[in-house]
Amino acid sequence: MSEAGTVMPARRSQADLVSGLGLALLMLGFGVVLAFSVGRFPVGMGDLLAALWSRISGQPSGLPAATEAVIFNIRGPRVLAAILCGAALAAAGAAFQGLFRNPLVSPDILGASSGAALGAVIGIFFSLGIFGIQALAFAGGLLAVALVYMIGSAIRGSDTVLVLVLTGVVIGALLGAGVGLMKYLADPYNQLPAMTFWLLGSLSGTDKHDLLPLFGPVLAGTLVLFALRWRMNVMSLPEEEARALGLSTGLIRLAIVAAATLVTAASVAAAGVIGWVGLIVPHLARFLVGPDFGRLIPTAAILGGGYLLVIDTLARSAASVEIPLGILTALIGTPFFILLLMRARKSWS
Repeated sequence: MSEAGTVMPARRSQADLVSGLGLALLMLGFGVVLAFSVGRFPVGMGDLLAALWSRISGQPSGLPAATEAVIFNIRGPRVLAAILCGAALAAAGAAFQGLFRNPLVSPDILGASSGAALGAVIGIFFSLGIFGIQALAFAGGLLAVALVYMIGSAIRGSDTVLVLVLTGVVIGALLGAGVGLMKYLADPYNQLPAMTFWLLGSLSGTDKHDLLPLFGPVLAGTLVLFALRWRMNVMSLPEEEARALGLSTGLIRLAIVAAATLVTAASVAAAGVIGWVGLIVPHLARFLVGPDFGRLIPTAAILGGGYLLVIDTLARSAASVEIPLGILTALIGTPFFILLLMRARKSWS
């Protein structure tokens, strides 16, 4: 079957798997080269390698101080942040699509993005610094999913997955209303533009101090998802079959949701709300390496990092002013989503 997460993984030849992973790495490498070579201050690969070797060996690079400042203080942190955010959203999307056995699920299905958005706009409303805004966004995403999971667990139903999804939709709508209320109450000259820009997603203000709060949760959550890879394969089966194979589905589901939420909240806290990455990239990764989560999670993470890096480069260089990431990902993701629905309709008929 072609739909994600409805059957056990099909076998793929080793050559197909190697070529798929190679294409993902090639896209990531292309994204890195493009990010450094495009912009108002382009940096060639020779200069980039010389600067990196200088930091590793401790020898002088011979480059101008301005070039090293661009590499290590301006563009370098932004490149790393784009890779981490894209990898987090894509890995979380792949995990949620398998867990909920639905190819149209994205990382914000349980309200993580809505909770993080509400936390961020509250921080902006009270004129907190960037650290306070990011901390509230991170906490808001985690608390939103925790609330969804608590309510969903308290509602006894025959389909646990369906109950969680519906609860996530309801809580997400409630949190969205909270975001709308904060925007209505905000100062229209200072706070409202800042809220709007943040909600559309951007990496323009990223510096090296933002990397550690992003790197830790993304690494921890992605490692947990990879460690649960074979259990995620079994969890893609119907609930009764997974239990018959000896899995404690409730605990495994909680662990997957917690890890995917952790990386999603960290990404939203660092870059704002960026849609579509966690929806379309897992499908591209599944096309390259198949549905086995042992290969799907790392491939989706690599592809997601390269994809968002290319989008971010386009966002800062396509116009005289920076375009929000959410606008570009929607422009690219919408036609892909329509094609996906057309393909799904053919499989239904």
